[in-house]
Amino acid sequence: MKTFSRFFLAVFLISLYYVGDPAAGRAAADQLEEFQQEQNKARQQAEINQARQREQLDQLQRDQQLQRSQQQLDQLKQQESLRSDGEQQQQQLNQTQQRLDQLKNEQQLNRLKTELEINRLQREQNPSRQKEQLRQLQIEQQMNLLKDQQNKLQLQQDLNRQLSPLGRPSR
Repeated sequence: MKTFSRFFLAVFLISLYYVGDPAAGRAAADQLEEFQQEQNKARQQAEINQARQREQLDQLQRDQQLQRSQQQLDQLKQQESLRSDGEQQQQQLNQTQQRLDQLKNEQQLNRLKTELEINRLQREQNPSRQKEQLRQLQIEQQMNLLKDQQNKLQLQQDLNRQLSPLGRPSR
């Protein structure tokens, strides 16, 4: 509401100056346009910063989940090393470890891609293009988050199946 009243006041003053002095009216109009451009830039920068913060939070949550999965897998490996008849189980654990490592690598790659994209967005000069690209980045972030959740769920289910034969309750 405050911005609207400033805008209305600026338009009113411009119209007064324009009637009395056309050059002053143009100067006031230029100032108003510059003010609006600065507001747009500030708003777009805030949106970019929010996207970066969301991505960092999502990445932290992904890392924590992967760390929990890694701990469970390490625990399974340790238990299996104590058993002599676990060759097939050990092979499954190794495969699960490979999948977990692959997930970690994919997340690292996605993190770097997102950071590069955010840096590129900050250099974009066209505000409407920057806004569209930011929207696209947010969609990509959401898709990556859903994909990661699906992969982690599958990995957790595999870990739970591997825990069950060891006499441990599945979670």
